[in-house]
Amino acid sequence: MHPQRRDSFFGRRKGKPLRPRQQALMDSLLPRLRIDITAARPDSLAEFFKRKPDDVRMEIGFGGGEYLTGQALEQPDCGFIGVEPFQSGMAKALSAIERLGLENVRLYDQDAGPLLEWLPAQCLGCVDLLYPDPWPKKRHWKRRFVSDDNIARIARILKPGGQFRFASDIEAYVDWTLAHLGRRNDFVALARSADEPWPGWKPTRYEAKALREGRTPAYLIFEKT
Repeated sequence: MHPQRRDSFFGRRKGKPLRPRQQALMDSLLPRLRIDITAARPDSLAEFFKRKPDDVRMEIGFGGGEYLTGQALEQPDCGFIGVEPFQSGMAKALSAIERLGLENVRLYDQDAGPLLEWLPAQCLGCVDLLYPDPWPKKRHWKRRFVSDDNIARIARILKPGGQFRFASDIEAYVDWTLAHLGRRNDFVALARSADEPWPGWKPTRYEAKALREGRTPAYLIFEKT
């Protein structure tokens, strides 16, 4: 286990007590799917999966795992790495993984930063960051996941032509993300309508909440050059 870093993008790990079945999955299934970053850095991410994937993608902060498991179910030839420190969200994802019999998902239940630093260069085809905590108070902006350091980490592990995809219903965070990516010369923003999800989008509970409360989500795609 890694201590919470000062630049962690999450505020807490535990919520309501887990139900017995959820706790059982945390104790039995999660250890089998968890990526161990204390091990030697792999030459290829293919060794994480029973069946060699055509591509490997990552979702950072997957919440309840609806998007992650939906993508994994529809794309069995692709490998998926899900990152979620919040135990309740991890337990929900584990329940879906077991129920759907998914064998193309690996998990990491700590802050994403050390994992991004550990992974080999140019190993991912896509990184998704969907509805991250906007940390609206100025004194907390340093905890936003989108930062110069994290974008540099993502740039290192994305293949040329790989994509960083971002969704948020908070206009200030959308502008923040555009500004951070716009300062780099190794990402190109794809020209498309920001108010329309990309193909293959799976609705999430955070998106539904935003729409119920009258906020308009934005969906951004940046391609690694």
